[in-house]
Amino acid sequence: MVAGVDEAGRGAWAGPVVAAAVVLPCGWDLPGLDDSKKLTPARREKLLTAILTGALAWGACAVSPGRIDDINILQATLEAMARSLGKLQPPPGLALVDGNRVPPCPVPCRALVGGDGRSACIAAASIVAKVLRDRIMVAYERLYPGYGFAGHKGYGARSHRSALRELGPCPVHRLSYKPLVDLHQGRLF
Repeated sequence: MVAGVDEAGRGAWAGPVVAAAVVLPCGWDLPGLDDSKKLTPARREKLLTAILTGALAWGACAVSPGRIDDINILQATLEAMARSLGKLQPPPGLALVDGNRVPPCPVPCRALVGGDGRSACIAAASIVAKVLRDRIMVAYERLYPGYGFAGHKGYGARSHRSALRELGPCPVHRLSYKPLVDLHQGRLF
C-alpha cells in the first residue's frame, strides 16, 4: 500500500497547519482529481466525499498555531504529516510526500516535489487537508468575527491585514510570523 501525504495552511498567518495521508485502491480513477489549489471549493467538496468513500485508508491531523509558534512551521508540518500517517491502518509500505522533506516516522517515505500534480494519492491528500482546514477556518470566523477567516482562510489578504490593524491578533494567529511580530512591535506592514 502506498499513501500520499500533503498539507494545507503552511503559509497562513492564522489557524492550524493540516496534513492528510490517503491510501487509494490500485488503479482507482477519480475524474477531476488534481492538486487542491487548482480546484474550486465546490469541486474540492465533491471530490472529498468520493475520496473518503473510496479510499482504503485515510488520516488527518491539525497542528495548532501555538505549537507552530513553539517549534516553527516546518517542524509543525512534518509533525502533522507523521501523525496523519500514524492513523493509517494497516500502515502503508511507502508514503509519497509532497515537497522536498519527509516526516520522521516508521513508514518509509519519499519526497516528491510537485507531487500533488503528479500522484493521485498525494492529490487526494491535498484535497482532504485543504477542505478540512478550510472548514476549521470557517468555524473560526464564527468564534472570532471581524477577521474574515471564512474568506481568506488566515492568509495575508488585504482584508486580513486591515482586520489585524483594527482588532489586533486573536488566539488563532501565529504570533511568531513576521506580520504579527511587526504588529506587536507597533508597525504592521
